Amino acid sequence: MKRIFAFLFAGSSLLAQVSAPDLLRDAAKRTPIGLEEFQRLAIANSPTLQEANAIVKASAARANQAGLYPNPSIGYQGEQIRGGMFGGGEQGAFVGQTFVLGGKLGLRRNVYEQQRRTDEIGVSEERYRILSDTGQAFYFALAVQEIVNVRRRLLILATDAVETAHQLANVGQADASDVLQAEVEAEQANVDYTVAQRDYIQAFHSLAALVGKPELTISPLQGDLAHPPAINADQIMYQVLRDSPSVKRAQQDVVRAEAEIKSAKRETVPDLQVHAGLQQNLEALNELSGKSVGLQAFVTAGIQLPIFDRNQGNVAAAEADLERARAQINNSQLSLRRTIEPLLQAYLSSHIEADRYRGEMIPRAQRAYELYLAKYEEMAAAYPQVLVSQRMLFQLQVDYIHALERVWRTAIILQNFGLSSGTLTQDFGLTH
Repeated sequence: MKRIFAFLFAGSSLLAQVSAPDLLRDAAKRTPIGLEEFQRLAIANSPTLQEANAIVKASAARANQAGLYPNPSIGYQGEQIRGGMFGGGEQGAFVGQTFVLGGKLGLRRNVYEQQRRTDEIGVSEERYRILSDTGQAFYFALAVQEIVNVRRRLLILATDAVETAHQLANVGQADASDVLQAEVEAEQANVDYTVAQRDYIQAFHSLAALVGKPELTISPLQGDLAHPPAINADQIMYQVLRDSPSVKRAQQDVVRAEAEIKSAKRETVPDLQVHAGLQQNLEALNELSGKSVGLQAFVTAGIQLPIFDRNQGNVAAAEADLERARAQINNSQLSLRRTIEPLLQAYLSSHIEADRYRGEMIPRAQRAYELYLAKYEEMAAAYPQVLVSQRMLFQLQVDYIHALERVWRTAIILQNFGLSSGTLTQDFGLTH
């Protein structure tokens, strides 16, 4: 299987002799699409990735808000407005400002900055999940495309067998049963080819919907199904546990919790509240002069005494959150081990299976079919033996495609740190 999709939709004179509909005729005229293009579309159109980016923006905005200085206040202040017996009164304006002490603003901002970094890792995690889902769906569709190719080749051979059976019958070297069996086999191949084309149409539409382009016109897929990526079984677990976004997010959550504890403890430092202004004192200096006291200034300053509320509840909550975050690191690593280990074993098993199909079983089945066919044409073997060997050969080729699809699927999930939407990690059910 040197080229997976080469001549997939090409016609033939033999194929034209049967009634199999060529559902992919128009698709053959279009440019093949590779995995990179589907991944680009998936990243550009993913609503979940847009949601994750919006969460990062919200965290950045909260960090900015947490670091803003309190607004000053201004107002009117009046005292003894009626003036008493001297006909006076004090009226004026004031400015108030709270001065945040102890570096609390910077610590509050840092809590949200650490949360923003956690959310950025979440964006990376969602991106890996999208790439994983897209890759799985792409190679599933590519496998279905190759099954179309296999069913097409079988239909051509079955059609050729009908023609051969008729020719042998005409010269008395084949009986009616051989002709009927050949015709039935051709009809079955016809049905299988039609169903395989329908499967490809469905797989392509599902892939297009996954990447946010459901209107994408059906086209051939360009990829190398026969050469899946090599996964180092001895290093993959270490790499996943070291570089997985879920682990990094848990580690970053610890940093955020530590920042929250530091901020909560510093909240006990009281803020300085200053209130100052000018007012006109209309009270007379004395009864004789008639002059008023005039313009005068005032100022007050104070702090809250942290006697009853020392933010002890929030400190305790932050410490508990830190304990939870540290435990989550270990939990994430254990969860990854439970996810990665069966995927790795499935990858290794499918890889060995594909190698055996390619290197041992298919070549032998191919040779057996050729020998039985040659013997039949020489009247040295019965036609049922040819049918059995032919069915075995093409079933092995379909099983080989199954194995390759499983290798690619598990490899893609492993390369993306075990991330997947969940539904795509189930068996796709390639049956045709």
